[in-house]
Amino acid sequence: MATARDLFDAMPADQRRRLTEIAREVSLPRATRLFEEGRRADRFWIIRSGRVALDQRVPGRQAAIVETLGRDELLGWSWLFPPYLWHLGAATVGPVEAVEFDAATVRALCESDPVLGRAMYRYVAETLSDRLHGTRTRLLDLYGPQGSGLEEP
Repeated sequence: MATARDLFDAMPADQRRRLTEIAREVSLPRATRLFEEGRRADRFWIIRSGRVALDQRVPGRQAAIVETLGRDELLGWSWLFPPYLWHLGAATVGPVEAVEFDAATVRALCESDPVLGRAMYRYVAETLSDRLHGTRTRLLDLYGPQGSGLEEP
């Protein structure tokens, strides 16, 4: 559903330049814990290579992986909405190369530049919409009487 391939594609040229100036390239080894559910969301990433598993706590059990993200995907959206707490946890599946952003800096840019702010909120909303659609489809496959209907019999 999302129309932009990644965050930088979603931005007009001037705003893309502003974001690039504050971006930081990071290399993350396998099994790096990036954030924990319920803790402060103070940054986010665009994955350039590798995969990151998103997980959710399950009382009395190991955290359940709910989704795996890969190349050009947004990792983290909780930083954009108060109270700025992670809704899930995340860990690298293997080595990951990513572009990291400081959340407070990007929020300040969004406030000071309405064009950048609109593009950012739209990109995050499209990303969330895509993920919600995928989650609903997976739930239908698991619990629906005939599945999602996406696979032919």
